[in-house]
Amino acid sequence: MNQPLLENLLADPRNLELVLDHLKDGVIAHDLQRNIFFFNRRAEEITGYSREEVLGRDCHQVFERPFCGERCSFCKAEPPQFEVSEYRINIVTKSGETRRIEMSVLMMRDDAGRAVGILATLRDITDLLNLQFKVRELTGFHNIIGQDSRMIEIFKQIRDVSEYEFPVHIYGETGTGKELVAEAIHNESRGEAAPFVPINCGALPEGLIESELFGHVKGAFSGAVRDKKGRFELAHNGTIFLDEVGELPRHLQVKLLRFLQSGTFSRVGGEKTLGVKARVISATNKDLKQEIKTGAFREDLFYRLNVIPISLPPLRKRKNDIPLLADHFLGRFNSVKKKGLVTISDPALSSMMDYSWPGNVRELENTVQFALVKAKGRTIEPEDLPFELTRRHLSPKKRGPAQKLDPERVQAVLAETDGNKVRAARLLGVGRATLYRYLDRMKDDK
Repeated sequence: MNQPLLENLLADPRNLELVLDHLKDGVIAHDLQRNIFFFNRRAEEITGYSREEVLGRDCHQVFERPFCGERCSFCKAEPPQFEVSEYRINIVTKSGETRRIEMSVLMMRDDAGRAVGILATLRDITDLLNLQFKVRELTGFHNIIGQDSRMIEIFKQIRDVSEYEFPVHIYGETGTGKELVAEAIHNESRGEAAPFVPINCGALPEGLIESELFGHVKGAFSGAVRDKKGRFELAHNGTIFLDEVGELPRHLQVKLLRFLQSGTFSRVGGEKTLGVKARVISATNKDLKQEIKTGAFREDLFYRLNVIPISLPPLRKRKNDIPLLADHFLGRFNSVKKKGLVTISDPALSSMMDYSWPGNVRELENTVQFALVKAKGRTIEPEDLPFELTRRHLSPKKRGPAQKLDPERVQAVLAETDGNKVRAARLLGVGRATLYRYLDRMKDDK
């Protein structure tokens, strides 16, 4: 089709609407007052609202909330300043169903370059994500790397809890990624545009933690030369993440309990009661039930925080993720080293698979950095790993794979890879020939 003919066809609004109605993506357009003037057929299917219900109306009124949630650029006093913005959000359809949407928002301008409205395209990826969860094709979710069945369940929990505002408590050993999970819950529910405010309750002196959490007024104590907002105020309309909440002093546990019950608090030295809307996510590597028995933690606060518990598995219980995590960190750090692509040898990976990782994912990340710096060539060998990972191999051992493989583990990995022995060997951290020999030995033992 020649260009003049195409321009003539699209000049007719009916033809343009016909084209847009046959797109696989939803299309919504509104002016600077948020009044919707275009809503294609796919947008109707995704949202459950008809054109008759939305055209000419304020999108906030139509959907009973900002359609883009915390990312809405039209909830602020100042006019939006972006040209193109892309992100993922959860929307609630007319029937009350939550759908996961990829949004692309474009600022429309007139011939003089003045902003005149917004054109947004919507792609519903809910079914795709559900399928990926079902067949376990996911290798990560919101910057959390993993495909072990335990991690897939964590990803599902993140999606499930994002639909509610209830407090979430994350338990996990040091280095398991508690803050990553908290941020994933925040981003899945509120989006990156809303504030995510983390604070480590065990990292600040007891005399400062109350001011950091709740703020203070001028003159409240020596050095308080001005009013200061605390983390709770900074987290308004977003999420506050209380890491190591078990370290919180008893008198502050009472103040936190009051906030969870009423959404209000007072700054240090202040008399005014302030209200803040913020989701509370807490985390600890301590057994809070044991802390309750010793009197270090309030039982009523525990049950307020532990409405939705999430338990993160240590790395030693999801060893199948070690090759995936190692490759992820290696890919991130490879650009730092100016000698080309560096890979991990099978013997080195085998040493990593044998290690118990008391520092969990954080220790694995540090190990990859260490090995990348120490490696002389383009392959990380066992001798490039920290001594903790290799010392067990310095003493004589029985020959054969029996020292690192066991039937239950081998069968589980083969089931996970649908019998693909090459992938199974990689996940087990052994060479392909080693796995074949071990399988032959298993047959002979039967």
